[in-house]
Amino acid sequence: MKDQIVEWAKELQSIAQAGLWYGKDDFDRERYQRIREIAAAMMAEKTGLSAEQISGLFCSGIGYETPKIDTRAAVFRDDRILLVRERSGKWSMPGGWCDYNLSPADNTVKEAKEEAGLDVEIVKVISVQDRDKHNQPPYVYKIVKIFYLCRAVGGAFVPNLETSESGYFAEDELPELALEKTNEEQVRMCFEAYRSSCWEAQFD
Repeated sequence: MKDQIVEWAKELQSIAQAGLWYGKDDFDRERYQRIREIAAAMMAEKTGLSAEQISGLFCSGIGYETPKIDTRAAVFRDDRILLVRERSGKWSMPGGWCDYNLSPADNTVKEAKEEAGLDVEIVKVISVQDRDKHNQPPYVYKIVKIFYLCRAVGGAFVPNLETSESGYFAEDELPELALEKTNEEQVRMCFEAYRSSCWEAQFD
């Protein structure tokens, strides 16, 4: 369930950020800066994070506030889905933040290689999701998640800085998931897309 105070703080921060970017009057910019500080204080109060942490996460952007993009690769073998073990010990579909110089599809290929050691080809889009509607805990900024059905064409897992293990899992034998990145609902959606001969991309 959404925390309304957090949602108001996020909206205030986005308004303040746009005002700081587009505002011409020094007095207005001062007011926008104060709105941003109040929004950060609200977020710190609700989350328990320090003012320094909130400032880094919540108030470091410039320009018009837009969502961050997270991409995930759904790779299957023998009716099992590929998952990678995060450093937390929990599992997720390979993926991560979209680099500024890559398309979402190219980013998915890159993340599959980095986290799972696999060379993959994009088959189709499974879903475009508003993270706030599917994953917990809430983040201080808006995130769009894009899931791609992928085909492995080579490669092998190598331990790396982000993941310690990879494996293929049956739909009814999923390990403990890193729910902030991949939850059971999302994994089951990817199974449905994999098994469907006429899947249409879902979206929020």
